[in-house]
Amino acid sequence: MSPRPIQIVEVGPRDGLQNEKAVLDPATRAELVLKLEAAGARRIEAVSFVHPRLVPQMAGAEDVMAALPAAPGRSRIGLVLNGKGYDRALGTGVDEVNVSLSVTDGFGLRNQGLAVRDQVAMLSEILARRHNSDGADTPVPALSATLSCVWGCPFDGEVSVAQVTDLVGELAALGVVEIGLADTIGVGDPWSVTRKIEAARAAAPDATLRLHFHDTRNTGVANAFAAVEAGVDVLDASVGGIGGCPFAPGATGNVATEDLVYMLERAGYATGYDLDALIATARWIGDRIGRPTPSALSRAGGWPKA
Repeated sequence: MSPRPIQIVEVGPRDGLQNEKAVLDPATRAELVLKLEAAGARRIEAVSFVHPRLVPQMAGAEDVMAALPAAPGRSRIGLVLNGKGYDRALGTGVDEVNVSLSVTDGFGLRNQGLAVRDQVAMLSEILARRHNSDGADTPVPALSATLSCVWGCPFDGEVSVAQVTDLVGELAALGVVEIGLADTIGVGDPWSVTRKIEAARAAAPDATLRLHFHDTRNTGVANAFAAVEAGVDVLDASVGGIGGCPFAPGATGNVATEDLVYMLERAGYATGYDLDALIATARWIGDRIGRPTPSALSRAGGWPKA
């Protein structure tokens, strides 16, 4: 029997770098994308179309995309927060657009200036425009949506299962085929992960669920394990465990791609990544941002030793 494949969407060039003090130029960020693709990343969140005044680390998204050669079989994703960001994304070569929304008003207002209902209206408008462009000469990129603060909000506190499932069901009804559930501030635990996955699956049985964990409180890998046990096949991760959210106080560190690959491959799952190449890339980006990356594997290496 073939090992069960787990798809790891690499988010280091976007969610990883957006919260770092170092501001890397577009050429270096494009080089990071290429190194990650050489290490096995097939879907990679390469850029974010946000205003550079708000997130200067993500300035020059168009330049990053222009520096990347075509890569058949790979998918470069651009994150957008609103219709203006979507328009920018359409002007580049992104293969996918990931629309970010929040399950809470508190985070939504600070992250993109929109309450939850206004975010849903924004997404509905984008989807309507996509529908009206069917048959156009230029194909539109694929679209997914990610819900932030699914396990807790730095401004509104605890988030209920109903808050999540109501939005998940609404997104599915709008036609979103992949829905990300993000623990933006790293407050989830494996048991609550299982509960919310089961509830989200019941609310959107035909949608693909993609899980996005932060390791802020050292539960990220355990939460990823719980997601896989609950049947999830798509997980986000960031090389080196770098990153966080500049609009969520204290939200540091994504689950490290190499740590996640190590756990899954040791358990017999297939990820398609080259662990040694990932570790080398984690150390490389650590040199560029001026600090060692926090991942366990970038310090200890893999096992067994070659």
